Parts: sequence; structure tokens; C-alpha cells
Amino acid sequence: MLPQSPGLYVDGTIGAGGHAWGILENSAPEGRLLGLDVDPLALSITRDRLKKFEDRFTLVRASYLTLTDQIHALGWHEVNGILLDLGVSSMQINTAERGFSFLADGPLDMRLDPDQTQTAADLINHLSEEDLSKLIWEFGEERFSRRIARAIVQSRPLKTTGELADLIRKTAGSHHDRIHPATRTFQAIRIALNGELSNLSSTLPQAISNLARGGRLAIISFHSLEDRIVKHTFQRESKDCICPPEQPVCICNHHASVKILTRHPLEAGEEELKVNPRARSARLRVVEKI
Repeated sequence: MLPQSPGLYVDGTIGAGGHAWGILENSAPEGRLLGLDVDPLALSITRDRLKKFEDRFTLVRASYLTLTDQIHALGWHEVNGILLDLGVSSMQINTAERGFSFLADGPLDMRLDPDQTQTAADLINHLSEEDLSKLIWEFGEERFSRRIARAIVQSRPLKTTGELADLIRKTAGSHHDRIHPATRTFQAIRIALNGELSNLSSTLPQAISNLARGGRLAIISFHSLEDRIVKHTFQRESKDCICPPEQPVCICNHHASVKILTRHPLEAGEEELKVNPRARSARLRVVEKI
């Protein structure tokens, strides 16, 4: 179901405003949008991009972790749709000085919020070998995490994305085929640095509770750990009982709050991948409030 007028909608990761444009276009003439992002550059670009929609949108520099507070600050009590497009935007990846990409040399930054004090360089150059290995394994699912962590510690200090990517390529490159050997390690460092998984886990209950009946929550994830959190949360909140199987009588008093609209995540088709190759790992899951 497309956004409708006069609905209230939230884009919790507004980025460059592509999804926001679609929401406002389809909810004309009276639909309203709240857009959140921690990146001031993204908000500046989006504010200019959405000018044609005049006073139908509000942009706030804030994390989706504060979703409930931001919705209530506008005097809204419930909304008709919420979108979270997780991960890093193309705009951020393509800006070398932000340090997200291993394809262009830049500082080891990786902060989604540029005002955050800790950077990727701090993690890489100060964590113990054991903690680095654990981080790369847990958040990157990188099977050569120990080998990579050992090489990082032996080569410190590392200052640029190029140095780190080259080190990983030399350490484990011959064992990777379809993706760049630094992909999982860079992803792990970014996720850990920005607290992305814990933020997502804390935000999903907020999002569901703020939906109006019939409202929809759509999550686009790019990492198996993110998708797992979304999947399990949606499954749990779609059940009337979440007691363990061995419990003979329900004592949880849990009631389903959503119905799942995507039993399996939707993925990009061949035509979309030709236009946007980065969508190859995207997974879309949607629930509706009941």
C-alpha cells in the first residue's frame, strides 16, 4: 500500500532523501513526513532536494534511537508508516574523507555522526588483539578475524583506509572470491563504532508502538546480523504467545501487535541491480500494525 494523504510518515534514516521524495510524492497533497539523520550533510542535501514539498516535511538531526521523542515533539501520537534504510548511504561511501570505503584512500573515520568523538582509528589502533578479533568475527562474520587482528596489531599505527585495506588484502586476500577481502572487516568496524545493532534492537519496539492501526514498518537491511534482529523481532511481535515450547500453559500474556507482510525478505531484481549494484545485499521486511 502506497503512502496516502493525509498520512503521517517517518523516514528514520533519511540520507540523501530518495525514499523521502517517494513518500511525499505519494502522500500528496496533505501527507506529512518527519525525517531523521545524524549526518548534517545529509540533512542539508535533503532539505534542498525536498524544497518542492514546502511545509509538508520536518527534518531533525537526531538518531532513530530517539524516534518516540521526535514523533511526540511534533505533537503526533501515532504515524501511518515508518521506514529505516540501514547501513551507509552512497553519498557517505563516495566521500573518501568520511573513511567508509576501502576503494578510495581516506582517514580511518567511519562515523555516521561526525560529532561523535571516537573514530575507527581509535578502535583499530587501541583495542587489544583479542578484542579486535572478536569485533571482526561478531560484527563482520569474517572467518579470518584472528589472522587479520594479529596483522593489524603488528602493523599499528594505521592511519588510512588504504593502509588497512592493503593490509587485509595481503593477509587474507587470496581466500576471498566474490567480494573485496576488506569488506567484512570494514563493515564490522563501522557497525561496532556506531552501535548500529544495539540501536536497531532498541528502536524496533519504539517503531511498532508508534504505528497507528494499519500502519506499516519497513526495514531495509544490508547485513545478516541486522536482518536477523529484524526477522526475530517481527516474528516475536506477530505471536500471541512467546512462552518457550516446553511451557505447557501460556503465562507470558503477550499479544500480537503486528502481522508480517513479507514471509521472506524482498530482494533487488536483476534490473535494479544493473542500476544500483550496491543493492545486492539489501533485504526488505515489512509488518503491519493490528
